[in-house]
Amino acid sequence: MGKANLNWKELSFGYMKTNCHLEYYFKDGKWSDAKIVEDDKITLSMASTCLHYGQECFEGLKVFEDKNGNALLFRGEQNAQRMIRSAKKLLMEPVPEEMFLDAIHTLVKLNKEFIPPYGSGSSLYIRPLLIGVSGMIGVKPSQEYLFLVFCSPVGPYFKSGLKPIRLMVEESMDRAAPDGIGDVKAGGNYAAGLRASKKAHDNGFSEVLYLDAKHKKYIDESGPANFFAISHDGKYITPKSNSILASITNDSLMILAEDMGLEVEKRKVSIDELAT
Repeated sequence: MGKANLNWKELSFGYMKTNCHLEYYFKDGKWSDAKIVEDDKITLSMASTCLHYGQECFEGLKVFEDKNGNALLFRGEQNAQRMIRSAKKLLMEPVPEEMFLDAIHTLVKLNKEFIPPYGSGSSLYIRPLLIGVSGMIGVKPSQEYLFLVFCSPVGPYFKSGLKPIRLMVEESMDRAAPDGIGDVKAGGNYAAGLRASKKAHDNGFSEVLYLDAKHKKYIDESGPANFFAISHDGKYITPKSNSILASITNDSLMILAEDMGLEVEKRKVSIDELAT
């Protein structure tokens, strides 16, 4: 089977329907087997906890094709572990790591013609999603869950690719509360950032750089990414905060930085340091 007929180098970072997605249901204390679904619509109770009380978490991974035509997944086990942490913090049923990875491998095989070709600058984006689906009125954890995984071919998140972007330092709005859920990949964190992101875009910036919610002094992270900087004396510096999402990309860069001989510092980073 060949590639889908797409203009691979002009893809946006957006949703495109592919062949199918996978669904797993948690009910009566156990997960179901995978169900292959061609329709990209799902049916939920209007009283589902994900719709009213925010019992929802997700992940984002990318599959790239190498020059030999092999499909390569970047550190998928780390995403599996992060989703487990997210689920536990939101009192949801965690998805076992083996099931998480099997779902991705199966999905990629079923949609392999949508993997962008090597050298195109694009990738196959994988979106695992876990939602509470029990119909409830009272505020309490769901007893039933839907875990689904879908994919879409995408271009770079930022249209400029690897070129520098401009960030707006946000001083009046917060992404997450101290000791809240900012350290997990919950949809509510992103909803909380939509207004600030629009403000940044309206003022000609690519994204927002958030400060800590308590002191309005220390760098937290950008809307879609962690922050790091290389100091004048060659140190890799990145913020330490309990309201920052544990970034797999940042973790990978810290490993590479140490391998290159750079000293890695994970600490509070004052916004004033950027001026020096």
